[in-house]
Amino acid sequence: MASEQAADILGEIGGFVERIHALDPHAPASTELTVRVDGRESRLMLSEPVAQALRLALQDYHDPRDQGRCDHCGGPRLDENFQCRDCGSFNGVFGQMLAERAYGYTEPEPLPPADSAGRHTRHEP
Repeated sequence: MASEQAADILGEIGGFVERIHALDPHAPASTELTVRVDGRESRLMLSEPVAQALRLALQDYHDPRDQGRCDHCGGPRLDENFQCRDCGSFNGVFGQMLAERAYGYTEPEPLPPADSAGRHTRHEP
């Protein structure tokens, strides 16, 4: 039995094809795309405008977890602190600054107890 995820993926691809094809309904369908997910299959005929839109959508997608490539080793796995998960280097000026700040960080001294007659204290007449 096909999962909900399979139906969602097939439905999204089919919906994309329909939306783009509606913009140029007379373009001939010349490419067949078959998508099979969890035993469910969908065959879609793509016109050139739809195929081009699909190519561009896939090329332009940027995963929010993707922080770019490491300047040191070229690996694609930078974490949210711009540290490379492959070689351990910190990437770029910002990554280096974070590393230096983290390395030199010292806990600040605790603040003295608040004075009961601080400047924001209400004084009743």
